[in-house]
Amino acid sequence: MLFFLRERGQGLVEYAFILVLVAIVVIAALMILGPIIGNVFSKLNSSLSTV
Repeated sequence: MLFFLRERGQGLVEYAFILVLVAIVVIAALMILGPIIGNVFSKLNSSLSTV
């Protein structure tokens, strides 16, 4: 019975690690792509305001 409790806790820890890794990847992608996306929206906004 104790083995099952440990395995359930182990699964939760593994899911937490996966969640943390996904969050790190998303934050890194936003830090890298953030300025590029900002420039695209800025160019789009300036081109729409001239029309």
